Amino acid sequence: MTMKRKGTHYERELVHLLWDEGFAAIRSAGSGSMQYPSPDILAGNGAIFLAIEVKVREKLPLYISAEKLRELVMFSNLFGAKPIIALKIKKEKWRFFELEMLEETKKGYKITQKKFFEGKELGEILNKYRQERL
Repeated sequence: MTMKRKGTHYERELVHLLWDEGFAAIRSAGSGSMQYPSPDILAGNGAIFLAIEVKVREKLPLYISAEKLRELVMFSNLFGAKPIIALKIKKEKWRFFELEMLEETKKGYKITQKKFFEGKELGEILNKYRQERL
């Protein structure tokens, strides 16, 4: 499976998970292909609105350009959504990152192996529960 098809597969998986949690969710099919910033997934339940950038990796670290995050923040601010990075690693559960959780680099941001396990679970990002971190 190509990386693009794999990304689409996981975006669809996440959309299904969001619907299962009572959120309306759609993939933004044009994400990355037009001049306007747009996230991979938009989701909301009337009280919480999320603009989600989906990343799928075989291994870490994951690097995200400052420009990509600026676009996500710009869209989120205009739309009234919370910007979120959703990261899927092979054989691991989805992890979700608010922007302040990312590690800054010279050219942008990154998520390391250690940071990955500090990421939030879906229920936490949807305000369903709060995970106690040790």
